[in-house]
Amino acid sequence: MAGATPSGADAQAQVVPLAARPPAEESEPLVPELADPAAVPDAPAAAAQPADAPGPGRRPRRRERRGPSLREQRRLRTREAIVDAAAALFVERGFDHVSVMEIAQRAGVVEKTVFNHFPVKEGLVFEADPPIRAALLDAVRRRPAGESVAAAAGGFVVAAVSQLGSPAAAEGMTEMARVIRGSRTLQAREREILGTLTDTLAEQITLETRAAAGELEPWLAANAVMGLYSSLLELARDRVLAGASGPELVAMLRTRGQRGLALLQFGLAGYAKRR
Repeated sequence: MAGATPSGADAQAQVVPLAARPPAEESEPLVPELADPAAVPDAPAAAAQPADAPGPGRRPRRRERRGPSLREQRRLRTREAIVDAAAALFVERGFDHVSVMEIAQRAGVVEKTVFNHFPVKEGLVFEADPPIRAALLDAVRRRPAGESVAAAAGGFVVAAVSQLGSPAAAEGMTEMARVIRGSRTLQAREREILGTLTDTLAEQITLETRAAAGELEPWLAANAVMGLYSSLLELARDRVLAGASGPELVAMLRTRGQRGLALLQFGLAGYAKRR
């Protein structure tokens, strides 16, 4: 949930890998009860071959797309109902104490339908490919000449996470923080996602720098940036759970993030020296 460094609501949607609502274009297997072709006349039946039918040396014309078909609209409505039901139940009782069957019943579908949309229960909370991945890589690739990877990636993280303190984000952040912190399963899954993001960033740095196999610098840089992300995200959760939100929280997160970013950019040699 991009340009080089999104801000505001865009950054908020992109940086937190919690959204279970994917873009409408995502293709998935249709659930059984929505797969009746007769209910969705995508193409009119024709007794004769249409004028633009393919022939030798010709390509068929593309039928003009006029938005989602009825079938796709139903699929998206079903998916949205499942996500809403799951979110409500997770907030009420916690992720680990809610079964997929209960989610299906609340959403008005059968259990198989839930698994058609979300093969694993954790997918109702975390996207398998969080939007932060593409946005972070974009920030790195689009950075101007002379700017380091740490400055570009770290700047993106700070700008985005700081917006989680805004009043618009506070309610959703509070609910999700409670759900995630109340489930070891979700905490483990989040660590896996962060590990994958770290690997992806390290691979991009390796590609840019043409680092030889076994060189540590790309991995150290990637781990440092994602460590900043994780630490700042946990700080945001701590504060919203304590009831904070608004411009003061946004400013505090930005200040803390910039201090952390300064350590990444200028090194740790002078930090926490023993006296």
